[in-house]
Amino acid sequence: MKRISSGGEFEAKVGYCRAVVAGGWVHVAGTVGQGHDVVAQCRSALATIKAALEQAGTDFAHVVRVTYILPDRTEFEPCWPILSEVFGENPPAATMIECGTINPKYRIEIEVTALLPS
Repeated sequence: MKRISSGGEFEAKVGYCRAVVAGGWVHVAGTVGQGHDVVAQCRSALATIKAALEQAGTDFAHVVRVTYILPDRTEFEPCWPILSEVFGENPPAATMIECGTINPKYRIEIEVTALLPS
């Protein structure tokens, strides 16, 4: 098993790591991004996730499951073009959940599970 840290502020506070590689799978923790709106935060979160996937030895093409968590589901649609760009040719199974995030300033949290290439 391999644990990957991104050095995010919540990792030490809460007691988790950005990703865990185990049994041929990469489990990336819920990831928030920086920025003033949901679109900027979505791009930022995806950049952090991309870095974790690369450290694990995989990429977005191998993501099999994604969960989107938003405090306001009406903010999800502006993210669709970004998500389509990232996952478009290799779409994973997806779920969107409307609920609170760890801090109200975070407008989207993204969690993925990816397969390591064989």
